[in-house]
Amino acid sequence: MKIELARIDDRFIHGQVLTKWVKLRPVERIIIVCDEVANDEMRKTLVLSVAPANVKASAVTVEKMVRAFHSPRYEQTNVMLLFEKPEDIVRVVEAGVPLKEINVGGMRFEKDRKQITKAVSVSQSSVEAFEKLKALGVKLELRQLPGDNSVDFSKVLDDELKK
Repeated sequence: MKIELARIDDRFIHGQVLTKWVKLRPVERIIIVCDEVANDEMRKTLVLSVAPANVKASAVTVEKMVRAFHSPRYEQTNVMLLFEKPEDIVRVVEAGVPLKEINVGGMRFEKDRKQITKAVSVSQSSVEAFEKLKALGVKLELRQLPGDNSVDFSKVLDDELKK
C-alpha cells in the first residue's frame, strides 16, 4: 500500500478532500480508519456516499487497516487515509504501519476540548496521542488546504497548551 496522504479530519470526505487533496495527491482509494464509523452501517453509508465516483472508498476498523496494509493484495494501491482522531493513528503506527507524516486538518470543538486553532480542538487523550506520535518520529503538519503554508502542529500545540 502506497500512502499518499494520512489526514485527521473528523468530517472525513467533504469539499476540501474532494476538490483539493484528491487532485494534489491522486489516489485510487480513500480509506476512513475509524472503528466507530466502520461499525455503524448508517454512518458508514452516509460518509462513503459522498466519495468521488472515480475513487473507491471504504471505512474500516484500525485492525482491518493494519491487515490491509500488510496484505500483498493492496501492495500497489495508492491510498489516502482519513482519521477522526490521533489515538487511532497511534494504534496504526504501533501496529507497524510506517506513517512518517500526518496532516492535521480538522477536529471539531466539543465541551471537553481546548480550541488550538480555528479548525482544531483537542481533548487530553488527543494531546497525549499527538505527543506519542511526535515521540515515534511522526511529523505533524497543520494545513487545511494544499495551497496553505505547512505549519509544525507540534509547535502550535505546545505553544497553545502553555497559555
